[in-house]
Amino acid sequence: MYSLSSRATMGNTYICIVASLSVSSLYLFYVHIYSSHTALKRNVLDSKQLPSSVYLYMKYLIKTFTRWRTGHLYTSTTDSCEVVYTIINCRWETPLLRRFCSAAGYGWDYPDTEYRDTPLCFPEFLCRRLLLMAVTDGKFRLSPAGLVRVRQSLKTLQPVDELKKGPFMLQVKVLAYHQLDEGVEVDICLCATSRTGCSVWESVLTLLSKKKLHRPIGNGNMSQPEEPVPGNVKEVELRVPRTAGLPCLWSSSDLSPSRLLYVPAWLFGRSQTSSDLWKLSVCLAEIEKHKGVEVITAPVNIAAQFKEPLSVPGRVELRFWETTDDGGQSSAQGLSFHMHQHGSHTSHMTGSISHS
Repeated sequence: MYSLSSRATMGNTYICIVASLSVSSLYLFYVHIYSSHTALKRNVLDSKQLPSSVYLYMKYLIKTFTRWRTGHLYTSTTDSCEVVYTIINCRWETPLLRRFCSAAGYGWDYPDTEYRDTPLCFPEFLCRRLLLMAVTDGKFRLSPAGLVRVRQSLKTLQPVDELKKGPFMLQVKVLAYHQLDEGVEVDICLCATSRTGCSVWESVLTLLSKKKLHRPIGNGNMSQPEEPVPGNVKEVELRVPRTAGLPCLWSSSDLSPSRLLYVPAWLFGRSQTSSDLWKLSVCLAEIEKHKGVEVITAPVNIAAQFKEPLSVPGRVELRFWETTDDGGQSSAQGLSFHMHQHGSHTSHMTGSISHS
């Protein structure tokens, strides 16, 4: 009798476990697969109905395997080649801003500091999922694997703090493809619009899909800054923490499959590289600390070129100096900056800031 009762209890427990797993599987399928697939059929999405990151990374992996050839411009399978997504009713999240400021060199308490605008790279941080939606779209004509950021132009028309005043809109749009000897470049525009419909922030990323067999001529990016450095240069030594390469912070803005394998690679001792978004953010943070907030006050234009990858952890040196239009005889018109490897001439990034 006892044996029969025990078997019955175990059978009921087994049935409950199977039922629970089935319900959980259906729920996860609905949340991460079906709902996300349905949402991506629209180009305008509400901020509360975005596709899940799990689904987007699944699409990323699938497209990586089906379009494995990098540096190749694939033919669109539809009549329309336009890739554009818009997220409406976005809300400001102070905890997310604190997390960004802490990781990008501003400090956790930066949002509480008086007379400080929101960091200029923070809107791009908000666009991480949008960017992943664009490169995994069926109309995107490149393999998402191995896209490398080579240039970026960023401008603010109004202070980024304008986005705090109410629901705002984020948008991503693929602008153009350019075929080069080393592969194919694509320009992707990210923008943020305030509740009044006025443009606040805009950034154009240029990503390169390299040909695997292409070999650069000469020393590649191992170069000095393109312009001569004057005598008034300010030099700052910076530590590159492991968080500069964490995929949970920067993955969708640096589209490399290696970031999905960060933990296994780290356990086996393989070196990781920092995010390009981290490099630009920490440069702007240091420039603001030494030159004052006026240097990056809107309206402002920032141009950056990304060169050699930066390994983490490590140390780098940041140099920045004021630039003029007539060789130093007039007041400063802007500022140039250069990040290079500590103790060597390996260039990681160069850029400029202007208010013209």
